[in-house]
Amino acid sequence: MSKKQDIMTATLDLIHEEGLQSVTFSKLFKRANVGSGTIYNYFANKEELVNEVYRESRAKMGEYLLQGYDANASLYERFKCLQLNRLRFGMHFPKRFLFIDSYSFSPYIAPVLRNQDDEYQSSKIVQELIVDGQRQGIIKEMDAHLCHQLIHGIISSILKGFFVNKYPLNEVQIQQMIEASWKAILV
Repeated sequence: MSKKQDIMTATLDLIHEEGLQSVTFSKLFKRANVGSGTIYNYFANKEELVNEVYRESRAKMGEYLLQGYDANASLYERFKCLQLNRLRFGMHFPKRFLFIDSYSFSPYIAPVLRNQDDEYQSSKIVQELIVDGQRQGIIKEMDAHLCHQLIHGIISSILKGFFVNKYPLNEVQIQQMIEASWKAILV
């Protein structure tokens, strides 16, 4: 792993453990095992560093969301693929998922970055799926962004309970959650 990646990983770890406000460069130097000037070779300040961790996390999530996605599949199969991938991303990368979920609406994240899609255009694909379903009369007529937030929120809520061992997530429960999130947006 490069020093830049070590710094970014340490940042994500510290945010997860202590919260964004508690992250200092002094703590990052120790956690990433780098010299005090090394961070400045890559990042001008904490805000730039945090925004880069956010951008990278969103890119990884976007890539993960589209694994196995078939644009020619049925509406339900496309929805199911995206929701399962969103859930599995959270299960496999809980720190990244929680960071994105917690800071997507934070003023700490630059507005241009917050509103920008990832390089895989995963948000656009989700939005297009919603609009396609609305045109077919299958998905409720509502703002596509709100609908997207609704289905993301269901996964987010389930994952937060899972992370604190409130319940396990076996295949039956996962399928029930997918069905419930699908029914939440049906006409």
